[in-house]
Amino acid sequence: MSTERLVILALAALAGACRQDMHDQPKYIPLRESTFFTDARSARPLLEGTIARGHLHDDELLYGGKVNGRDATMFPFRVDAAVMARGRERFDIYCSPCHGRTGQGDGMVVRRGYRRPPSMHQDRLRDAPVGHFFDVMTNGFGAMPDYAAQIKAEDRWAIAAYVRALQLSEHATVADVPVSERDKIQ
Repeated sequence: MSTERLVILALAALAGACRQDMHDQPKYIPLRESTFFTDARSARPLLEGTIARGHLHDDELLYGGKVNGRDATMFPFRVDAAVMARGRERFDIYCSPCHGRTGQGDGMVVRRGYRRPPSMHQDRLRDAPVGHFFDVMTNGFGAMPDYAAQIKAEDRWAIAAYVRALQLSEHATVADVPVSERDKIQ
């Protein structure tokens, strides 16, 4: 027998040894009937009280913007320059297309015909608790959709802090600027 024929026979024997055990293994396909379980379902129901890993949002203030069921008047963490910078960045990405970069409600999509949101500088919103802004970002309001899936809770709070800064800056006077910083104003 030639070497060539031996190689062909060896390859044929190896090819015949390949099996599809991983493909043909016993498994349950979701929502298919099962004879193993007494309720005949292959998909098992969740146990009561089951919470997915990483989704235990038991801090009512941080994840709900509420304290005792009412809109929070305080932030769940210290607001510093890093939080404000993050809030401005997130506001510019997610909010400014409708609300404009200054919160006047004159964003680019509004100029192209989308419904105009209220100005963040009207008294009703200036007097609203900070938890109101978090709640609106989380659950939506009127024509505004919710952003809970796109913006994590900490960033929604940072945006709320930045909105407060925009509101304060709209009505600020020179007296509100620290004396050491006044020489930077022109």
